[in-house]
Amino acid sequence: MSPRPKKPRKCCHEHPAGRVFKPTSIPLKELTMVTLYIDEMEALHLCDGQGLTQEEAGQRMGVSRGTIQRLVTSGRNKMVNAIVNCQALVIDKDEEG
Repeated sequence: MSPRPKKPRKCCHEHPAGRVFKPTSIPLKELTMVTLYIDEMEALHLCDGQGLTQEEAGQRMGVSRGTIQRLVTSGRNKMVNAIVNCQALVIDKDEEG
């Protein structure tokens, strides 16, 4: 039995894929890369940046509140771990590429 197809998510185009945030003075090739997907970035932007509720963010992105909660939790974990562990944070379009 295959999983349900991923529901399309509406994301702002102001968060272009391909950006990398890294600690200064450490070459990128020496850092572990952590991928933050654009839908995680959008959920963080809506909930933390704009102060929307998860319900409101879900409506904007066309997904459920539960999906927003998972995206925000995952995105926060990735960002904190990248900062604390001196890793590069790479913004990527989606899980498929």
